[in-house]
Amino acid sequence: MSLSLVQSRALLGLDAAAVTVEVHLANGLPSFTLVGLADVEVKEARERVRSAIQNSGLEFPHNKRITVNLAPADLPKDSGRFDLPIALGILAASGQIDGARLAGHEFAGELSLSGELRPVRGALAMSLALHAGGVQTRLVLPPESATEAALVPNAHVFEARHLLDVVQYFLPANPDVPAIDASAGWSRVTARTEMQAAHYPDMADVKGQPGARRALEIAAAGGHSLLLSGPPGSGKSMLAQRFAGLLPAMTTTQALQCAAVASLGGRFALEKWGQRPTCSPHHTASAVALVGGGSPPRPGEISLAHHGVLFLDELPEFPRAALEALREPLESGLITISRAARRAEFPARFQLIGAMNPCPCGYLGSTQRACRCSPDQVSRYQGKLSGPLMDRIDLHVDVPSVLASELLHAAPGEASAVIRERCTQARAGAVQRQGKSNHDLQGQEIDAYVLLDEAAAKFLNVAAARLGWSGRSTHRALKVARTIADLAGAQTTQVAHVAEAMQYRRASRANT
Repeated sequence: MSLSLVQSRALLGLDAAAVTVEVHLANGLPSFTLVGLADVEVKEARERVRSAIQNSGLEFPHNKRITVNLAPADLPKDSGRFDLPIALGILAASGQIDGARLAGHEFAGELSLSGELRPVRGALAMSLALHAGGVQTRLVLPPESATEAALVPNAHVFEARHLLDVVQYFLPANPDVPAIDASAGWSRVTARTEMQAAHYPDMADVKGQPGARRALEIAAAGGHSLLLSGPPGSGKSMLAQRFAGLLPAMTTTQALQCAAVASLGGRFALEKWGQRPTCSPHHTASAVALVGGGSPPRPGEISLAHHGVLFLDELPEFPRAALEALREPLESGLITISRAARRAEFPARFQLIGAMNPCPCGYLGSTQRACRCSPDQVSRYQGKLSGPLMDRIDLHVDVPSVLASELLHAAPGEASAVIRERCTQARAGAVQRQGKSNHDLQGQEIDAYVLLDEAAAKFLNVAAARLGWSGRSTHRALKVARTIADLAGAQTTQVAHVAEAMQYRRASRANT
């Protein structure tokens, strides 16, 4: 038969659309044509496939006109994932393997010139697409990619190391053809659903800073964003790097979503399976690097930090366009990247931890060194952070310098495990009450679940009017107060909880 069909998948964001690789061999001038909106990497598959087939001891049909169509034709295809299905399609169309037996399988893998299979991006997204669509098929991948794909429960994933490992399972039934002994290179990959205990830096390393530690606990319990402000060396980065260890353990669904995005970005590592990510981009990062983009669209740092932490050190030094691009994802937990022909959506439910100095020299308000900045310099520096962005950050905390005597002689701080237990209980109570964390409450849900006492409501009304708070600021203070009440085990939100929440939304020094 001169026509064969092989199934594969193309990635567009986290979506893995089905692609049929159609291969037709015809008489005529020898040629190798590849059509179907293929990117440069896919078109280069012609040379990789030709060399891989020849170097594997198989026959490449040099005297035929080869046409490969990647259907549907209007779906963009990129990367070398189609090398393996194209090679199998040529072998099936030329009668070297049984094309009918390819049904029920999907293939993806990049071929080396020797026929070895190399890993591809987004293997986990492919497996999730099959699982979500209820498609019962076998997914054949290179070993590293198969390990990722097998994390999906009930997935039928097989790994193959070489083109010959795949060919041997689809040879025509012919007793005269000797079997290829490559069984060691083909195997079923067992699904791995259990998550090992994650290891994070411990908060016990932090001495002093009771106010900042309290703020981190509130942020972890309620899913709130946080801004740390203080002089150089006060411990802002140290605190932020330990924040992920305070968050509750991820569920399997959350771990799969996080791993799928990491797989798209080429950052997945099996040893980090089930561990909340902490992304720390440099302050020279562009808006595209932070929120994602490119052609085809790739996830940015906010998506790679999905269900984890996005730590932006030296926050005012980031380009303003990059910081302003964070405003919508902070509210929605989703980023949509639109292009002329297509658009891609990536999840971005991250917790923002920002760190900044109070002024250009860093020592405004410090008791150890005098600030040499003028009021105008301080105002311009703090003005790099726009009002709308600051309004979306729930907790604003000062981190003062720690005295040398306290640093050297103080006992270790409270361990992360103890704080995490309190945060887990508080968040579990919120989820049981309202089905989501306090940070995710919207609209009428705030009125229904904050359960504000009458005295606390009067106190908040007076304070918000005097401070000139926006509606968003008031709602965010309410959600923080609800988290404080959950940590205290209170059924209702009381005046003391609201008063503490208000302390975390005071104006910057430049405006006081």
